[in-house]
Amino acid sequence: MVTNWLAELDGRRVTVDVPATSANLGAGYDCVALALGLGNRIEVEVRGWSRGEIELTVDGEGANELTADRENRCIQGIEAALREVRGEIPEGVGWRLEMHNDIPLARGLGSSAAATVAGLVAGNALLGEPLTSPDLLRLATEIEGHPDNAAAALLGGFTVAARVDEGVEALRFDAPRDLRAVLFIPELRLATADMRGALPAKVPLEDAVSNLTRVAVGVAGMAIGRFDLLRVLTVDKLHEPYRAKAFPQLPRFVADARTAGAIGACLSGAGSTIIAFTDTMSGVTRLESAFRAASADTDLAGRIEVVAPRNTGAKIV
Repeated sequence: MVTNWLAELDGRRVTVDVPATSANLGAGYDCVALALGLGNRIEVEVRGWSRGEIELTVDGEGANELTADRENRCIQGIEAALREVRGEIPEGVGWRLEMHNDIPLARGLGSSAAATVAGLVAGNALLGEPLTSPDLLRLATEIEGHPDNAAAALLGGFTVAARVDEGVEALRFDAPRDLRAVLFIPELRLATADMRGALPAKVPLEDAVSNLTRVAVGVAGMAIGRFDLLRVLTVDKLHEPYRAKAFPQLPRFVADARTAGAIGACLSGAGSTIIAFTDTMSGVTRLESAFRAASADTDLAGRIEVVAPRNTGAKIV
């Protein structure tokens, strides 16, 4: 009976650590992503007979913003996992969530996918982990609408993911130890829905072909360890030129990062973060200087973070 398994879970706690992610990486629109060494840690406690109440405490990003209700993506993830395994959520079950968040909201660093994946992993752990990684990715994609950020948050490393027939396929590659992502994180927030709305329904054939070839070469490069081919992958013609109309500072930041010697530079997800790659400390210094100058010249306030890619995905702590 439902009440029996709920009684077994009542009071149980799990803690999940989940990484930030950068999707698209230029030409890989909605299919390529990278997990980053910036993340959230979320503790979940089952409250079996709390009249459905949700208690939420947030430390860091999203404090006083994230909602303590079933629209919260972490709650959606927890309950999706339980529903997948047990068939239904008992009436009256509640949750206590304690979040320590380093992933900024609405900056193109996968905060929504991180919350969804953390919830799914937590729910699965509460039940003894009956769901596989493909199961979790499928459920995350159903909630998020696309698999790119979810795959990187779940699996870590560089990922390539896509809906195929009725399922979701994902492949991952470890990122090299020396690679660094230099992030310029503006104070400006850009809603993913608005940035998707900036895209045209049709694009020129030559632009589509350009992206296809760059994704093919870039992903093959990652698979064999040719991460210098990020310079090819991170040049996009399908979304960044159109999103630049809503984010006019973008081309300046990307161009300056490339001039400063970045292996590759692009918009992170739907923005507003700009991400640039290097594998040397001198490269980090040059990119930080380039971003500071661009910030001053364009009056775009923000902060710089230097992070390593993360080769582990969401995990129980």
